[in-house]
Amino acid sequence: MTDLASYAPLAIILLMAITFAVANVVLTLLIGPRRRGKIKGMTYESGMNPIGTARKRFNVRFYLIAMVFLVFDVEIIFLYPWAATFPNLDPSSPDALVWLFRILFFLLTTVVAYLYGFRKGVFRFD
Repeated sequence: MTDLASYAPLAIILLMAITFAVANVVLTLLIGPRRRGKIKGMTYESGMNPIGTARKRFNVRFYLIAMVFLVFDVEIIFLYPWAATFPNLDPSSPDALVWLFRILFFLLTTVVAYLYGFRKGVFRFD
């Protein structure tokens, strides 16, 4: 089996995902409703009529919370491969200790960043 043949399943999945996305957009344009009007074009907010403009400013803390969420989200993405690989390592090998200290350092830096944000008042909404 060649090296390129091992990528065939990945190529098939990517092709299926792209085809699905393009087909949804095209079919929506072809068979979707085309009614236009003042009421149809109005913004929908949980069944209530919108009040005021959508261009008002938000406090920067909302964006900081979003960034903190993304940091922890990315951290979880990095923890999955480690959690899948670490149990397969031989406990007596030096590699297991290196892997353990790497992930502990990674988690420690995340906790330090969280504590820094907490001390700066990122999580207070007063």
